[in-house]
Amino acid sequence: MSDSRLYLSPPHRSGREVVYLAEALASNWLAPAGPCLDRFEEAFACQCGVDHALAVSSGTAALHLALRHLELRPGDDVVCSTLTFCASANPIVYEGARPVFIDSDRGSWNMDPNLLEEELVAAARRGAMPRAVVVVDIFGQSADIDAIGKIAARYDIPVIEDAAEALGATYRGRPAGSSAWASIFSLNGNKIITASGGGVLGSNDPHLIERSRYLATQARDPAPHYQHSTIGYNYRLSNLLASVGLAQLDVLADRVAARRRIFAAYRRLLEGVPGIRWMPEASYGRSTRWLSVIVIDPVRLGATPEQIRLELERRNIESRPVWKPLHRQPAYAGCRCRGGQVADAIFAAGLCLPSGSAMVEADVERVVDGIKSLAMGRQGKPVARVAA
Repeated sequence: MSDSRLYLSPPHRSGREVVYLAEALASNWLAPAGPCLDRFEEAFACQCGVDHALAVSSGTAALHLALRHLELRPGDDVVCSTLTFCASANPIVYEGARPVFIDSDRGSWNMDPNLLEEELVAAARRGAMPRAVVVVDIFGQSADIDAIGKIAARYDIPVIEDAAEALGATYRGRPAGSSAWASIFSLNGNKIITASGGGVLGSNDPHLIERSRYLATQARDPAPHYQHSTIGYNYRLSNLLASVGLAQLDVLADRVAARRRIFAAYRRLLEGVPGIRWMPEASYGRSTRWLSVIVIDPVRLGATPEQIRLELERRNIESRPVWKPLHRQPAYAGCRCRGGQVADAIFAAGLCLPSGSAMVEADVERVVDGIKSLAMGRQGKPVARVAA
């Protein structure tokens, strides 16, 4: 069996990247704009069920542009999921606002609508409403966006859906990211499809997209000379990277199917191993299973998540803990959090397994062998606790 490195979520070529790149090179559109970029935005909007899509340099840039459109003021509050990567909250701080973190629910691991409602009721009593809600679709699964949107709508608060990890997922039969005021997608190298980098801002609001397109191109005014009436950013995706994105978008459905097969294989091969549970799939949607995530009871299994991670690393297999909740991050010390216990528990017990869509059954078996060998070797022995 091969002992080559098994990565957590590596890129997976469709085979047509060279074709699309050759077309872009032959057309001499090497600058940021070009026909491939236009085609990619149109195709992406269609795929995600929104009227407009703006391709930019990263998902973080897309989120920043959406928040910038709201003209936040220093000291404004913006509600955000806590169980997520820092990029979901950093742009809030870029604009001088303060994140207020909301815990996850147990059924989806996404923002708990009940806790969001509690936060907004309390904010209304204080007379200081948050300016936006940033809800994150975690590990390929949509949040309960209808429930969240209904609560936010009572207070006329826009919802931004960070679907960076959920491209290709569905929510009540609709594409993830299609139901919020603004949706954020990532084309980073570890995502389900990639343009080697980049992101997309999606929306049915033409004013948001028009203004964001302007800001993303250094806020250049329509003039024969270079004139700028406001501060902008160099955020546009290049035409060449868009050509790669087009080739990847062609196989999105195949990549989702592959990730779900990998998850099913893990579940089948680890069936009966005590102390292992799985990230749940909410009844309202279909997850991409971007990452296959196990939840470990170290007493029953006989090993902690960190011991398993180290054993897999010894076998040249990459695995990682789930996201450390943002309310536990030093960079966000002092930020308020409603709840937090659910996200803390998921972080303490969760482990993300290799989930790349090019994996074959033998790769999954190799990971499972590592988990089983450690678990069986430690059955009945004391387990060293690893602090969260």
